[in-house]
Amino acid sequence: MNIYIMTDIEGISGIYCREQVLPDQRRFAEGRARMTADVNACAAGLKAAGAGRVYVHDCHGGSYTLLYDQLSSDVDYVVCGYVGDDRFFGIEDCDAAILLGYHAMAGTAGAVLEHTFSSASVQNYWLNDRLVGEFAIDAGILGEKGKPVIMTSGDDKLCAEARAFSPNVCTAEVKRGASCFGGLLLPPRQAYERIFETAKAAYARAKEIPPLVFEKPIRLRVEVTERTPLPKPSAKPYMRIIDGRTYEVTADSLEEALFRL
Repeated sequence: MNIYIMTDIEGISGIYCREQVLPDQRRFAEGRARMTADVNACAAGLKAAGAGRVYVHDCHGGSYTLLYDQLSSDVDYVVCGYVGDDRFFGIEDCDAAILLGYHAMAGTAGAVLEHTFSSASVQNYWLNDRLVGEFAIDAGILGEKGKPVIMTSGDDKLCAEARAFSPNVCTAEVKRGASCFGGLLLPPRQAYERIFETAKAAYARAKEIPPLVFEKPIRLRVEVTERTPLPKPSAKPYMRIIDGRTYEVTADSLEEALFRL
């Protein structure tokens, strides 16, 4: 089987503060190195379990985080840069996916760097009236394509959130959150070993983990933060305004709804 690894940074091992995840901050180089190391550990576990090709999508921010020249030979392809409205470009070549380095949804108490897409402008997301974060949305988009998410990694709150939506998913808990900006972190070698072993186990159990599919049509609602203006109705004629901070869209697929939102 070929496996697709989608990366974020806030749930990467060793990450706990905004200076590690933003390109204009002094510790961003450290964050890039940690993400690359987690990806290498995950790819190594997959190949050790018998995986064919491993695709890696650098999806944090503008796709500028992975240290391309430090990726191991266990990675076969890397998705970088703008790829249009296809959130999982290249997924048709793969059988299953891993959401690596993900974080808990906005408002999760004690979760490290919790947010949903934007800590500056988004308060909450709902999918068909259920509060969701980035794990559920991305797993749902993959589910519509028939691809299961077999593994995720992040803090304890993200792992619990993932299991609430997909009970059979394999989780690599690399830290225990105490607040948005701190917690108990595994040392590097222990974190890489946990990711490696979880990737091996996830690959072996891949056929036991069903895709996550939400009922159609999809209703995706967002509540923005207090000082964030709603989009103009002329720009999004398909949106329905709920109140001064909340609007929703309806679509035939989750991926379409996300881009509409």
